[in-house]
Amino acid sequence: MKKYLTIASLCVGLAVDFLFWEKTPGISFAIFVVFCLAIGLELMYLQHIRPARSSSILLIPILLFCIMTFLRQDPFTIFMNVVLTLIAVAVLVITFQSGGWTSYNLQNYAVKLLQLIGSLFIHPKGPSDLAGSSENTENRGKNGKPILPVLRGVLLAVPILALFIALFSSADLVFAQKLHELLAGFQIENVGEYIFRAIYILISAYFFAGLMHHAAVRSQQTISMEAKEHRPKTFLGFTETGIILGSVILLFGIFIMIQFRYLFFGQSNIMLTGFTYAEYARRGFNELIAVAIFSLLLFQGMDAFSKRENPTQEHVFTGMQIGLVCAVLVILVSAFQRLLLYESAYGFSELRTYAHLFMIWLAILLIGVLISALQKHQQFFANWILIVLAGFTVSLNLMNVDAFIARQNIHRALQGEELDISYLSGLSDDAVPELVKTYLSSESSPALKEKIGAVLVCHTVLNGDAESQKKPWQSFHLSTWRADRSMKTVKDDLSQYQVQEDEWSNTVISPTGVEYVCQTFTMFD
Repeated sequence: MKKYLTIASLCVGLAVDFLFWEKTPGISFAIFVVFCLAIGLELMYLQHIRPARSSSILLIPILLFCIMTFLRQDPFTIFMNVVLTLIAVAVLVITFQSGGWTSYNLQNYAVKLLQLIGSLFIHPKGPSDLAGSSENTENRGKNGKPILPVLRGVLLAVPILALFIALFSSADLVFAQKLHELLAGFQIENVGEYIFRAIYILISAYFFAGLMHHAAVRSQQTISMEAKEHRPKTFLGFTETGIILGSVILLFGIFIMIQFRYLFFGQSNIMLTGFTYAEYARRGFNELIAVAIFSLLLFQGMDAFSKRENPTQEHVFTGMQIGLVCAVLVILVSAFQRLLLYESAYGFSELRTYAHLFMIWLAILLIGVLISALQKHQQFFANWILIVLAGFTVSLNLMNVDAFIARQNIHRALQGEELDISYLSGLSDDAVPELVKTYLSSESSPALKEKIGAVLVCHTVLNGDAESQKKPWQSFHLSTWRADRSMKTVKDDLSQYQVQEDEWSNTVISPTGVEYVCQTFTMFD
């Protein structure tokens, strides 16, 4: 089996080079993940190792998120898709045979992930190792297929041959000329690049072999029930716990009462304080999100380290937990409302959209953690985090963030608000079909149509024309393909716009002579 693992690992290393070297990421990541899964599962089946049923479920999010990397082009959405893919792969490897991830807590995940990282560098050995038993090793030696000795022999022979070749080249001009002609075909000036690529191919192969060894040897190890249900040593008395939670809930209650007057009952109440609607909405939004996150940490800390010595104390503590979560949920509603006010004043952006979705899933996390605490299943906190991260990422993909932003800002423009041409032109190709749809719509006014045309021209200037960029198939991206198809329908109309480029900025001049700056540098907001 060892020879199959060696060949498979080298194939994975070569796939890294073939799919990613000097290529813009596109469909390549999904192909690479599927390729690695296929090879890895085949190696496991050849060794008669089968995944646990609960671990097999992880194949669904792995395939979903890796495929979405070439369906959406919003950078943050791609980042989350890649991160969730890697997390799901890691969990699959560490629990391939045991399937114990469904009951892991944070400590279990931390220990298992550290073991996995160690296996990448030092491959574990065991009775079910993919390399086989010592008996198989002896048989391989007798069969005359010593792969590792051959590799060592090649590595030792290369510097010796290089020394003699250098001496022969100096001794004989004809030999030197023939050698030069031979090496010219290999573009010897790129030898540094070849060495670097060979190194990362071997490193990738070695890491893949480490993952396979870990899945074969260590993924069958289960966490004992004692370890799963182990709770940290409690040191905080019930009196201290009550004072902490009670004072926090009281403070949150006072804040909520103020919010009900100034935020939930209209703009006039805010004006009385001397703040504008937008100033009040923007100020403190980040702080409210921080309050919610710190409250979640406080909830977990109090639950883990506080003493409850009788049923009465347990009931009182449970009531304070419910009160804390309810207060935080109201604060999240306040933050959500602030963001809506800010968007009504300044429009939609990527960060504001991410924040909207994040708050919804943060509220779900709070409710889930509370339910787990009430049911005495605190170890599910880690999996609640994974569920929320997965749900958040799925929401990003389903929403199509950049298309949503374009649609919402166009809607504001139809209501008489200013259209931020610079910002829209900087969105990814995900937004282009929505922009073209508005440009071709009979409901769009000539003024709006002219601005949308400027956005599309600016987008082309900033990102390049798809037809002029000949990319390899590994860089194919469905979003770019759809954007290119949409742009072809308005290509003749957009040719009437003029583009002025200089060192600092790009300006688009519409058919009516109006100038639009393609992109301005603003805060990430």
